[in-house]
Amino acid sequence: MAAAAIEKLPQLKSATDGLKEMSDNERSGFINLVSRYLSGEAQHIEWSKIQTPTDEIVVPYDKMANVSEDASETKYLLDKLVVLKLNGGLGTTMGCTGPKSVIEVRDGLTFLDLIVIQIENLNNKYGCKVPLVLMNSFNTHDDTQKIVEKYTNSNVDIHTFNQSKYPRVVADEFVPWPSKGKTDKDGWYPPGHGDVFPSLMNSGKLDAFISQGKEYVFVANSDNLGAVVDLKILKHLIQNKNEYCMEVTPKTLADVKGGTLISYEGKVQLLEIAQVPDEHVNEFKSIEKFKIFNTNNLWVNLKAIKKLVEADALKMEIIPNPKEVDGVKVLQLETAAGAAIRFFENAIGVNVPRSRFLPVKATSDLLLVQSDLYTLVDGFVTRNKARTNPTNPAIELGPEFKKVASFLGRFKSIPSIVELDSLKVSGDVWFGSGVVLKGKVSVKANAGTKLEIPDNAVLENKDINGPEDL
Repeated sequence: MAAAAIEKLPQLKSATDGLKEMSDNERSGFINLVSRYLSGEAQHIEWSKIQTPTDEIVVPYDKMANVSEDASETKYLLDKLVVLKLNGGLGTTMGCTGPKSVIEVRDGLTFLDLIVIQIENLNNKYGCKVPLVLMNSFNTHDDTQKIVEKYTNSNVDIHTFNQSKYPRVVADEFVPWPSKGKTDKDGWYPPGHGDVFPSLMNSGKLDAFISQGKEYVFVANSDNLGAVVDLKILKHLIQNKNEYCMEVTPKTLADVKGGTLISYEGKVQLLEIAQVPDEHVNEFKSIEKFKIFNTNNLWVNLKAIKKLVEADALKMEIIPNPKEVDGVKVLQLETAAGAAIRFFENAIGVNVPRSRFLPVKATSDLLLVQSDLYTLVDGFVTRNKARTNPTNPAIELGPEFKKVASFLGRFKSIPSIVELDSLKVSGDVWFGSGVVLKGKVSVKANAGTKLEIPDNAVLENKDINGPEDL
């Protein structure tokens, strides 16, 4: 990078030293990240050296040994586990103000309710104490503290800590925005989930768990309903002394942008679309060559995290995220937890069933998990066996359905979709109760007209453009 850019570092550093809202750890982490960015140390991938990982590196899930029926083996495994959910995101894309994890998913229960129920069931059944840890951001911290109070009587120890809070950098001057008077929340950002490792250590939680005899942390997004504790994976890691494991699952055409695992110079590593040279992007997106993608369900050895953080060895690829906020062009630098895989010893991937990846990113995903396609048992969302097609229906809902409140308002009840292939809805459409959708269905209300699907309607392979098509 240009020498001019490097010269900006002392100015940035002295401005950052003046920001009282940052801890010393945050300051050094931030300056470290910025100087790495300015030195242009981006890791260059030589396309010809990329190899498809073998079954030793990405282990097929069904080749892993099962856990015995003996409850004492299960307890032994669970006593070594910590569950950590990434809880820094807000539900803004779905029109909600608080943490995304408190959106109601099913039967009046939120993501967080389901997670607590699942862990409580394990603790009750096996007499173990698996703790739940929530990594919040400054955006979700206050709300989450209030929400977890309702679980005080549950049989789950819930811990929370905050990920780092870094200042957004004003792009053209390269100074921290808060030092120019932007002191509200918009002046700051959480630097991506790669920050989970140093922040877990800085919070003091990491040492506490190690001293309790915990060995592995299972890290997952709080909005992935499929990310439940899996004893088979845990057993494999303990037996084989794998310091890190990433769950991957077969790509479908919906996942072509997801990061994938590759073998590179004898090590397993994550390849993200941002690292791919332009002339190879189509190849990267093909599901023939790169058949798997990262679910962001990660299993990591606690002592290995401690060792690497202390040595400042986790130099994950930097993801520059330029934004415009209040008319000001700002830069935020982020890292992703999956990219840490190449720093751990004996790291592997495991190719898991698609059921372990059920994220709810939009109301179209909410429609899937609230429908008869899934049932809820003991906090676990399970797919209906009556669905013969292994893939879920493709659902596209128009902007009228984007916010949770309007989405719920437009369905008297969620339609039956067990036999649905695809659904496309646009315009001012309202669904009655007991509607059944099958095959390929498209419903389009013309501008200025309200289209109501009557109660108990059965729509099979239909294109509806007005009331006359019903």
